[in-house]
Amino acid sequence: MAGLFIKLLCFVPLLFVSTSANSYNYLDTRNTYPNQPIATTNRNGAQTGPYNGQWELVSQNSGVSAMHVILLPKVNKVLMYDSSIWRISKLPLPPQKMPCHLVDPVKKIQDCWCHSVLFNIDNSELEALKLETDTWCSSGGLTIDGNLVSTGGYQGGANTVRYLDTCKNCDWREYPTALAEPRWYSTQVTLPDGGFIVVGGRDAFSYEYIPPEKQSNKKAIFLPFLRDTSDNLVGNFGKDKFFRIENNLYPFVHLVPDGNVFVFANNRSILLNPYTNKVIREYPILNGGSRNYPSSGMSVILPIKLSIERPDVIPFEVLVCGGAQWDSFFYAETKKAFMEALQDCGRLSLTTPNAVWEREFMPSPRIMGDMRILPTGDVVMINGAKSGTSAWNDAEDPNLVPVLYKPDAPAGKRFQELAAGTIPRMYHSSSVLLPDGKILVAGSNTNNGYIFNVKYPTDLRIEKFSPQYMDPALANLRQEIMVDSSDKLLGYGKKFSVKVRSKEPGLNKADDLKVTMYAPAFTTHGFSMNQRLIVLGVVNVVNNVWPGIHNIIALAPPSGKVAPPGYYLLFVSYKGVPSVGIWVQIK
Repeated sequence: MAGLFIKLLCFVPLLFVSTSANSYNYLDTRNTYPNQPIATTNRNGAQTGPYNGQWELVSQNSGVSAMHVILLPKVNKVLMYDSSIWRISKLPLPPQKMPCHLVDPVKKIQDCWCHSVLFNIDNSELEALKLETDTWCSSGGLTIDGNLVSTGGYQGGANTVRYLDTCKNCDWREYPTALAEPRWYSTQVTLPDGGFIVVGGRDAFSYEYIPPEKQSNKKAIFLPFLRDTSDNLVGNFGKDKFFRIENNLYPFVHLVPDGNVFVFANNRSILLNPYTNKVIREYPILNGGSRNYPSSGMSVILPIKLSIERPDVIPFEVLVCGGAQWDSFFYAETKKAFMEALQDCGRLSLTTPNAVWEREFMPSPRIMGDMRILPTGDVVMINGAKSGTSAWNDAEDPNLVPVLYKPDAPAGKRFQELAAGTIPRMYHSSSVLLPDGKILVAGSNTNNGYIFNVKYPTDLRIEKFSPQYMDPALANLRQEIMVDSSDKLLGYGKKFSVKVRSKEPGLNKADDLKVTMYAPAFTTHGFSMNQRLIVLGVVNVVNNVWPGIHNIIALAPPSGKVAPPGYYLLFVSYKGVPSVGIWVQIK
């Protein structure tokens, strides 16, 4: 059947300085990752075998399906929202504070349901927020002051820019005509000055700067690369000549430490200067399949390691994992035939001349998963399915087993399977790294609406997953940052102090100590926008400045190109065990 169709490829001249277009290293690690021991429990549910992670259910009802999530600084609450298109959720608007939204004044149709909530990570309480425009498949990021800027969505929400401040009783401010082009399935990235661009979206082969509040863009910047990476099938489809597949929505966009942005769509990637609007480099094709929505692979930038000895050398690597065969969406959507998801990862060093993809294999196939960077610098792959694609009811075989990826381990020994969950987390699932080092996991809605009497129902349960470093046997290694005695406002390139209370007689600076800054990510549809972990240089450690108190002197990132201004979670890890993070601001 697939042989009856061909893939359309459009070639438009771009300003490329190109490397070899199809080269990659092939590392067959399918049979070399270690078989990990499975944690066992006794009849009381206590873990008795090796600690391989642990799941806990913290709420039965998130109120709204967690299609979009982000941890908000200062308030320590997770913002969750979905879409207003269904005019229903599991949390009604509080009538005294938030009257119903009039959807259609002519037909007098009202929406009296909440589509946005704040979830308290300490006590699981919900706080209702009111959205007017449709946020379905939108994007977002945090400002310098830790407030949310959200872009795009569906229909009347597609050209919208929204603002949500982290203050008591604050609610959304929405501007439906702020963007020049509709941004449905687009990606928002923070720039070195704290501003944003929003990239791509359905029928939006362009990007644009987010304008100041209350202003509107008149036009966007055309990026032919986004048009050229869109897939279609040619054939007789009734009235249509083409079957649209796309595979380049929600492009993976990462800020590079030289101030440019890396853009990955489908199986291709470029380096874009967002200020001159020039494509300055094209990277090799990542073969094997497609990686962006609806093929929905995962991507992170690996920890950015800063060195005091070589401050001018900043390695930068991108990891792309999973996805689907380029035509998998066609078979899932039209025939409900679910092709196996991709099992491979590609790893690319952007700072290496003539870089090529280093290819390796995960323990299992995965589509629609999330990748969370941990405070230690490892990466957890979580959620998703083993076959099919994104979109309503287009996937099967939930992947319940998280996988730990160790970037610094030798090739062939980087993957480790962790404790399996029990709740399918497929289309529209999400996750968030929390200050205590746990991962909040929520969402999963494979249905067009809130539907509960089907094989994979809309799921409103919220869980927390504890990675291996939460093993109680490692508690003595967990440092306690003394918030009131540590610096929380950082200056670029400046030294700062972090004081920790410790059960260790002294901290070894050379090998065992790591100070990291984590940028909270806006997560939706398997991609975490603006997620980055920066490993800081440690200048000095003064042990026992008071009994049991150690003072760590670290060096802040050199510029906004490495760490865009704003709020970060700062962690101190010792011998692989992170502290509870504290909020710091750099500007």
